[in-house]
Amino acid sequence: MNQPMILITMTGADRPGIIAAMTGQIAAAGARIRDIEQTVTHTLLSLSVVIDFPPGDSNQKPLIKDLLFLAKEWGLDLDFQVLDEQDYRRRTGRNSYVVTILGGEVNALALAGISALLAADQVNIERISKLTQGQLRCVELLINVPLGLDVKGLSRKLLSAGAELGVDIAVQKESLNRRAKRLVVMDMDSTLIQIEVIDELARLAGVGAQVAEITHRAMNGELDFQSALRERVALLVGLPATALEEVYRTIPFTPGAKTLVRILKRLGFRTAVISGGFTFFTDRLKEELGLDYAFANGLEIADGKVSGRITGAVVDGARKAQLLEEIARREGIALDQTIAIGDGANDLPMLGRAGLGIAFNAKARVREEADTHINQQSLDSILYLLGLSEWEMAELDA
Repeated sequence: MNQPMILITMTGADRPGIIAAMTGQIAAAGARIRDIEQTVTHTLLSLSVVIDFPPGDSNQKPLIKDLLFLAKEWGLDLDFQVLDEQDYRRRTGRNSYVVTILGGEVNALALAGISALLAADQVNIERISKLTQGQLRCVELLINVPLGLDVKGLSRKLLSAGAELGVDIAVQKESLNRRAKRLVVMDMDSTLIQIEVIDELARLAGVGAQVAEITHRAMNGELDFQSALRERVALLVGLPATALEEVYRTIPFTPGAKTLVRILKRLGFRTAVISGGFTFFTDRLKEELGLDYAFANGLEIADGKVSGRITGAVVDGARKAQLLEEIARREGIALDQTIAIGDGANDLPMLGRAGLGIAFNAKARVREEADTHINQQSLDSILYLLGLSEWEMAELDA
């Protein structure tokens, strides 16, 4: 016969000493704590404890009576219910995921729409946490998913709903690997920085419109990346090498990019930029930001001018994914512990290979194919997906 379990819930104004008083009463009655959780919203406490007793113990009623007196003494409301142990074990079986909701404002309409979608698939929300201060801009939901549910299908529905509601949504398995990411790999153009370098070089070479059109089609996956790159580089022939330095001096970093790298480094992450652009720029970014790795294409310079040719193997989509694997292997990091961030079609293989692939302000095709896409102004918003709160970020970046 299963031993009865009791769920005790106390709510009311929070103050020091409540936990000590309650658990002291439980200990004195010889009961065992099976589960405990407390939250404080502003000054309102909600404390829940699941207890049971040794077989044959008859202290249940005296303990409940003592706890009722204790609650009255502390000005708290107390409720309790008897649980069946088999039902308790079934309901606490873990198939947990974390849903992160990001936006300029996460309003009631967004929360209502997302929670309704979850409820329609019998997904239970177990915990809600706010990760921002002041205005509600990031909320993390811990959900318990029924066994057998198509989680990818659920994620797609949530992403679609998020787009309509004006928020970004990411769904991750709640596991050790989510909390133990160790390597972040980023694209350069339109991700770490706000421009496409080759378009800026083309503007200085007087072929801006031609190159920008090819770039746009290549990033949307309409053209083969390698041939598109060679075609664009050929149009740069004769451009003075000094133009590269001119472009680098005026590069606009994506808001939050430097903060992201600083915080990642303080957390012990390894960092890399892997770009379909040029080593002239990635090498300098590596130096300026203190990145651990930088990979890109070699742009041949002859007699002080761009020759119109690439040197070495082209860093295309397949090569980006391969480099991610090589860095992880060199560092002894599992792929599940890696994050890749990019915006173009040539980033998709890398995003798909990483433990968490994030399409950041990405092209339409990339948003459609990536498991997670974020449309936020600041690159450091990605830190919310690691479970970091705004105040923790501020502490790390102090």
